[in-house]
Amino acid sequence: MARTMCPPWIGYLLLTPIRRFFHDPVKLLAPYVRPGMTVIEPGPGMGFFTLELARLVGTAGRVVVIDVQPKMLSVLGRRAARAGLAGRIDARLTQPESMGLDDLAGAADFVLAFAMVHEMPDAGRFFAETAAALKPGGTMLLAEPNGHVDEARFARELAAAAAAGLTPVDRPTVRMSQAAVLRK
Repeated sequence: MARTMCPPWIGYLLLTPIRRFFHDPVKLLAPYVRPGMTVIEPGPGMGFFTLELARLVGTAGRVVVIDVQPKMLSVLGRRAARAGLAGRIDARLTQPESMGLDDLAGAADFVLAFAMVHEMPDAGRFFAETAAALKPGGTMLLAEPNGHVDEARFARELAAAAAAGLTPVDRPTVRMSQAAVLRK
C-alpha cells in the first residue's frame, strides 16, 4: 500500500534556510561524496540536498534525481539552473512502482535516501533497485524522520535492505532522524 507523499507545498517549507541548522547538507554529505561520482537521490523534493550533491560531484560527476511528482522536479530544475548546476543533474520523473534505474546497473557510487523510504509502496523493491544500481562497495545513506518512522519500522527497513544485499556499516547521528550507512 502506498504511503502518503510529501505534498509540493511542504517542499517549499523544506527549503527554508533554518533547516540547515538541523540538516546541514555539507556536513551530512561530504564524508560520502567525492568529485566524479555518480550519485542517486530518490525523492529529492525541491532539491534541498541535490544542489550540494551536484557541487560535491563536480563537473565530472552527476546526480540522478528520481521523483513521482512533476512539481518537485520542476522547482528543483529551476533552482539548479539558477545555481549553474543543471548540467550535473539528471532529473527523472518515474512511477511509484519502480525507480527505472536499469540504465544505471552497477554504476552508482552513492545513494541518498533521506526521509523517503517510508513513502515507498514497497521498501523491499526500493532496496533491490538501489542495490542493483550501486557499484560493488557503493554506499547509501538512509535517514528516516522520527515522527514518521519508529524504531521497529526502521529495523524492518534495515532488514529489507539487508535482504537486497546492503549491509549496515554505521549508524551516524542525524538530527530528528534514524539513520544508517549501508554498503553493497
